[in-house]
Amino acid sequence: MEIKTDIEIAGEVEPVKITELARSCGIDEKYVEQYGNYKAKIDYNMLKEKETPDGKLVLVTAITPTPAGEGKTTTTVGLADGLRKIGKNAIVALREPSLGPVFGIKGGAAGGGYAQVVPMEDINLHFTGDFHAIGAANNLMAALLDNHIQQGNELGIDVKKITWKRCVDVNDRQLRNIVDGLGGRMQGVPREDGFDITVASEIMAVLCLSSDITDLKKRLGKMIVAYTYEDKPVFAHDLKAEGAMAVLLKDALKPNLVQTLEHTPAFIHGGPFANIAHGCNSVIATRMALKMGDYTITEAGFGADLGAEKFINIKCRKAGLVPSAVVIVATVRALKYHGGAAKADLSTENLEALEKGMPNLLQHVENVTKVYGLPCVVAINAFSQDTQDELKLVEDKCHEMGVHAVLSEVWAKGGEGGKALAEEVIRLCEKQSNFGFTYDLNCSIEEKLEAVCKRIYRAEKVELTANAKNQARRLTELGFDKLPVCMAKTQYSFSDDAGLSGAPRGFSVVVRNLKVSAGAGFIVALTGDIMTMPGLPKIPSAEKIDINEVGKISGLF
Repeated sequence: MEIKTDIEIAGEVEPVKITELARSCGIDEKYVEQYGNYKAKIDYNMLKEKETPDGKLVLVTAITPTPAGEGKTTTTVGLADGLRKIGKNAIVALREPSLGPVFGIKGGAAGGGYAQVVPMEDINLHFTGDFHAIGAANNLMAALLDNHIQQGNELGIDVKKITWKRCVDVNDRQLRNIVDGLGGRMQGVPREDGFDITVASEIMAVLCLSSDITDLKKRLGKMIVAYTYEDKPVFAHDLKAEGAMAVLLKDALKPNLVQTLEHTPAFIHGGPFANIAHGCNSVIATRMALKMGDYTITEAGFGADLGAEKFINIKCRKAGLVPSAVVIVATVRALKYHGGAAKADLSTENLEALEKGMPNLLQHVENVTKVYGLPCVVAINAFSQDTQDELKLVEDKCHEMGVHAVLSEVWAKGGEGGKALAEEVIRLCEKQSNFGFTYDLNCSIEEKLEAVCKRIYRAEKVELTANAKNQARRLTELGFDKLPVCMAKTQYSFSDDAGLSGAPRGFSVVVRNLKVSAGAGFIVALTGDIMTMPGLPKIPSAEKIDINEVGKISGLF
């Protein structure tokens, strides 16, 4: 039997009109701004008038990613559909996909199979233009900065201490390090420069953590863009930039409403990378979903050591959110990969490799239940090749940890395949939790880094390079030491070495650079070889994406 592609499955479903969907959610039409028939922006001012109590917040996270895939977004969408199938009012809150992965190697982020959000081709491409607005605001800031230097440099900006980069939303390694301002005196001041991918821009993080336009402007003004010759920070406000940037972002700040294949309402808004930034959708969209549903199902990027850690320690802390339950997505295939099985052999039963790979899942479970104090369920994203013995091994090991492992068949069956998981989530949401953070904000920068690296990653020690030590000292002098830390780390390992799969022990995490994102309100700690501008693989997904004479897109996934 031929397996249909995601875009073929999505194309067979007739969505309901977005005005009808909004009405079913209780959204007054005065807050709905249509983008065609199946997309809309919802004015965040609705939150000031909607006085209904918040529903339950459920976080979907995953084991450490592998090339075998885990299906976190698919599970998130299918769980919400499953809750609706059993009569619960559920809403989805997801991140927007970046064009970088869409045209690179990872693909889109609209779910898969029969658990998708639609229109998937719009969501995975330009959508409502949010990322373009963020890129424009980012590059306006860069233009204003360089213009200030060109026009006399009244602030005394040291061109060798400019921290603000330009951005573009594609993977383009050629732009990581450039020299610009060439061509003569009137063409700008020559200097070294570089590009980040748009989702790594601080403006993305700022937008996702802002509560309204006033808060957005305040945060934009607090962004540090450079340092002076006296090593004093230069803020966006010093360049009078926040007003113009906010104008470019006024529509991007409004959450986007779409739907799943089964017509479950879905907010898709914002998309900071989880291995560079904090990896969560916007606070505004999450709050909006909480007001409209009994259960809000959201996700955080990559594995629980990145997305979930930042969801708890950054997003929840700043927004005053408390999750009711956590879902950790795993696959038998991925666990066998963590246990040393070759990718080509993952369809073959291998209990030995599976058992060796289980510590990765169990460490994530322990972090959620013991460190964060939250109820947890393991969702086994089902594949037809999974054997009963393999599934039983996963269930037994989870049972020993005091959590249930539930088979999720949402990729093949949609909401029907998510009903068992939905029942367990409902049960967990009624349990008492001992929710807590990984560290206290009054700890030093070094103590916060140690808390994450030792308590979450299980590192033996944390080493700061001489450069990072100086940066920590300077950031403390400037009063930024009370901010949370945002680890920039490989997604492929608990460690800072992408080659260490499973649940490694005895390793050190080396922090080579510390940078404050003062507008977003966290300190970014760069480890390993993390790039803020990814590159394309040898065979990028872009080579398979096409459109025919009637406008039908193919190759998206």
